[in-house]
Amino acid sequence: MTTSRALGRSVERIGQICRDVHDDKELRRGVLAEIGAVVPFSAYAWPLSDPESATGISPMARTPCPVELPELIRLKYLTPHCRWTRLMAERRPAMTLLMVTGGHPERSPLWNGLLNRYGVTDVLSAVFADKHGCWGWLDLWRDREDGTFSGTETDYLAAAAPLLAAGLRQSRAAQWRRDTEVGGPGLPAVRKSLPPQAVLVLDERLALVGQTTSACNWLELLQRGPRPYEGIPAEVLNVAAQLLARAAGVDVHPAMSRVPLGDGAWALLRSTRLNTGQDRASPPLAVTIQECPAADRLEAFARSFALTPQQHRLLGLAASGLDTAELAAALQIRPYTVQDQFKAVFTACSVRSRTALLGMALGARLISGDAAAGAGGL
Repeated sequence: MTTSRALGRSVERIGQICRDVHDDKELRRGVLAEIGAVVPFSAYAWPLSDPESATGISPMARTPCPVELPELIRLKYLTPHCRWTRLMAERRPAMTLLMVTGGHPERSPLWNGLLNRYGVTDVLSAVFADKHGCWGWLDLWRDREDGTFSGTETDYLAAAAPLLAAGLRQSRAAQWRRDTEVGGPGLPAVRKSLPPQAVLVLDERLALVGQTTSACNWLELLQRGPRPYEGIPAEVLNVAAQLLARAAGVDVHPAMSRVPLGDGAWALLRSTRLNTGQDRASPPLAVTIQECPAADRLEAFARSFALTPQQHRLLGLAASGLDTAELAAALQIRPYTVQDQFKAVFTACSVRSRTALLGMALGARLISGDAAAGAGGL
């Protein structure tokens, strides 16, 4: 058994990884290697999440059941036990399946409907969230050979969770910066136009039953799933599963996510019930994919850089083209205070002008002429 001292040193190393590594995939790979050295596990699932909706995006996983990916995601979202959104409200952001079920894992829809068939004996779950949002969650699985997770191991992951929340948020902020750097100093990346809005139709078991023509172009931009679901990105399944969770009363977060595509491009995914005009007990699910609107980008940007509510509002008003005097009047503050607020945002975002700030937050194609004209400096 790993000693408490060794686990404490491991938490310190995780903190160092979070401070040094600003790419989310590299960060997750490094942390998984560190965790595995002191807390063995047989399988894992580690998605990031939209900070507002807590819906999964950009997953990394190694599971014994890739052929059952839609069912795994569906049951994960419908299971209240160890659900990441519930752990966000708990004093300890990590828990095991056996702990929350009182030693009766069959009470969990996920375990009863899927995991037990693959010999999973316990799941250690942790959420990585802070006051700015939910940045991801991690499930570690153990099979019959590894036994179950201990309270000490659970405490270890709980101690690492705040460090990982900060690290994942900072890696998201670093992605915004990298996207800007691609286009040159202070300029957003030049990219091709994104496809028109697409719609995918799924049934109650998250099987794809139809899609619009433009869906193929969008699916090429999102992260491909494992075989045999290469053509259905996990982000699509996650948004649809969140809609099922809302309908079942398991969670109240919106069924939406904003997904970075690289080069400053972002996609917005939403899921709703499709109105077919037919009397059906369970109408099919529709998942729409479109270019992320400016307001949604600004909201995600503000969370990533830990901006205050007033700084977020200042950014939104600046994006609409207001100059310093107009911003001061709208916010009911002095012009000098507007300039001080911008200086603080520039420091947080590592930029030197409003043009660079808006270019990073909105991307080249979403900056209006008025905003660009009024954003030359402080």
